[in-house]
Amino acid sequence: MIAHLNRLVELVEDDLAADIDLVALASKLGTTEYHLRRMFSSLAGMPLSEYVRRRRMTVAAADVLGDGDLLGIAVRYGYGSAEAFGRAFRAVHSAGPGVVRRDGGPLRTQPQLRFRLTVEGNSPMDTRITSQNAFRLVGHSARVPLIHEGINPHIQALIASLPRDEHSRLKKLSDTEPAGLLQVSADVDPDYSEGSELTYLHGVAVSEEVVIPRDLDVIEVAAGEWAVFGATGPYPQTLQSTWAATATDWFPSNPWRLRPGPSIVTVLDRAEDFRTATTELWLPVERA
Repeated sequence: MIAHLNRLVELVEDDLAADIDLVALASKLGTTEYHLRRMFSSLAGMPLSEYVRRRRMTVAAADVLGDGDLLGIAVRYGYGSAEAFGRAFRAVHSAGPGVVRRDGGPLRTQPQLRFRLTVEGNSPMDTRITSQNAFRLVGHSARVPLIHEGINPHIQALIASLPRDEHSRLKKLSDTEPAGLLQVSADVDPDYSEGSELTYLHGVAVSEEVVIPRDLDVIEVAAGEWAVFGATGPYPQTLQSTWAATATDWFPSNPWRLRPGPSIVTVLDRAEDFRTATTELWLPVERA
């Protein structure tokens, strides 16, 4: 996977004005566009589209500081007008091309990325692979923004709005793995951009035979394999660290890749104040 990401970076550098055909590239590399995007954003800390924009504007800054026509520069970097180029330039450098040409700055540089696998070996991951038949996730859902660190207040608000006895009703419906009350993230942006919207569902997993009450939302889940990561410690920090480590440590070292589907968290045990918890993170995977 590390070699694939570095090849992607090389293609970006080969022609900063071009849009890369990720589907064709992923097929050539023996992986999928979905997995390539998710691994890039997880390891780089930004979506591929944002990295490309930053690199374009980093290189374009040298041309802006020259005496060439700004429209010509805009076209050279793939923009149809000086105005569109100016907006992209300003978003990266916090100043327009005209100001930078006059004052010599400010400039914000995005170095070229190089991905490397660092082997530490001091943090073994509690992981298992399990195969699941098709099942359904049922409960209460809402569209919420993606937040990478800390508690998501939009999710907290959804859970707080549920009647106290609703959790017991949901638990009684559960008849398959993952067991218990679940925190489900579905329809996630492949670039995993912070602030992008996803569907969050607070509910349980049920088999296809269960009759679902009409007031509950449903997410259909196809049969397939899952990587299950255990985590124990401060909540939600330990869970979020485990999630990050799947990209930095586990996927680069194992013959599996993400496939489209919901990610699921089940809380196996927790302190009364929920400051610490034992959780499992379920991610849909397939052999790479």
